[in-house]
Amino acid sequence: MIRRFAALFALIAAPLMAQDITHTTLDNGLEVYVFEDHRASVVVHTVWYRVGAADEPPGKSGIAHFLEHLMFKGTDDLDAGELSATVTRNGGSDNAFTSWDYTAYYQRIAADRLPLVMEMEADRMRDLEMTEEDVATERNVILEERNQRADNNPGALFMEQRRAAQYLNHPYGIPVIGWKHEMERLTRKGAFDFYARYYAPNNAILVVAGDVDPDEVFELARLYYGPLEPTEGLTPRQRPSEPPQLSERRLTMSDPRVAQPYVARSYLAPERNSGDQETAAALEMLAALLGGAPTTSVLGQKLTIEDPKAVYVSASYDGASLDEGTFGLVIVPTPDVSLEDAEAALDSAIAEFLEEGLDPDHFARLKTQLRASRIYERDNVAAMARRYGAQLALGLTLEDIEAWPDILDAVTEDDVLDAARMVFDKRKAVTGWLMPEASAADEEMDG
Repeated sequence: MIRRFAALFALIAAPLMAQDITHTTLDNGLEVYVFEDHRASVVVHTVWYRVGAADEPPGKSGIAHFLEHLMFKGTDDLDAGELSATVTRNGGSDNAFTSWDYTAYYQRIAADRLPLVMEMEADRMRDLEMTEEDVATERNVILEERNQRADNNPGALFMEQRRAAQYLNHPYGIPVIGWKHEMERLTRKGAFDFYARYYAPNNAILVVAGDVDPDEVFELARLYYGPLEPTEGLTPRQRPSEPPQLSERRLTMSDPRVAQPYVARSYLAPERNSGDQETAAALEMLAALLGGAPTTSVLGQKLTIEDPKAVYVSASYDGASLDEGTFGLVIVPTPDVSLEDAEAALDSAIAEFLEEGLDPDHFARLKTQLRASRIYERDNVAAMARRYGAQLALGLTLEDIEAWPDILDAVTEDDVLDAARMVFDKRKAVTGWLMPEASAADEEMDG
């Protein structure tokens, strides 16, 4: 029954999964991608810069995110805040976000307002203006953001410490928002230097999705973005490489604000690369099988139902990066189980999985669910624009993106087990305990 349903689902899904994407590159290097969806008179306009927190100069952590904030100040033609106010006045919404590998800006608005938002976004690509007062104000804003999201959040601080232990040399070990002591010293000149180098058409990708005609979008792009000057001599990104990790790294963190102690472990894992996505696909399937659902996943069944040692367990794979990513595990023990016993139970469950192998029915159901989620995603043009934009900014091609569902479908049980044996190497792991207060267990782990 499952096989018949999966086959029928594949036949239904096949034509829907084909992406109606059109692409061109302007003379100044700007790449333009258009995704047509005429079901609603809405358009999503997104610009992706191939620069993020991992590209910041040493000692200036947080400057990529800082510049994201400053981009909402004025230009030679726009007053501070005018872009967002104009979008809102026209019934739309806008925002921006920064990652380690890219920075993106987007607007969602009625389709007939596309020329308006494109003109404003193009204006701030090269003509940003900011006063010293603007810089001081936004520096205080990002410091308060760090205070709220990180310094007042033990889980966020714990994650920062684990990433810093995972990446000794690579900038992925530095938080996107930045270290507070360096954020306090960010300057107008530093922000402008970063902006002038990286915010350029030859370092950007434009993705427009929604009720649009590709030829009209290309013409608008030539009109508004075409005259912008590229950055001369912009070279491919070069980052420090991570030295081989030879032994497991362990840490404990105590904070009286912690309500629920837990164990978190991350392993270095290969990223998803253009033309070579098979290992990433196997790791994606492994994460979904082990911990994709709280109760029906392998770890959920073993650790929360069959032998309840945990109230929550998860597995995740982060291969959406330019450089080496991570595979993560988390276990939150029941109140009567210590962190030491919870970690031992997690290790035992992983060992059992490697010995027992996969349940074929579970594997088939999972593939069907993943296929369905891809189809449902097409109902959200913003999600489509974001998925394509992010993956293109990470160096994947249209061919890579469109091949991904088939590559996932082609993953076999042996592929998943091979990926598990490869990634579950404690010599490449960081294991951390987060607890409400220091204890004898803390000292025992460190000793």
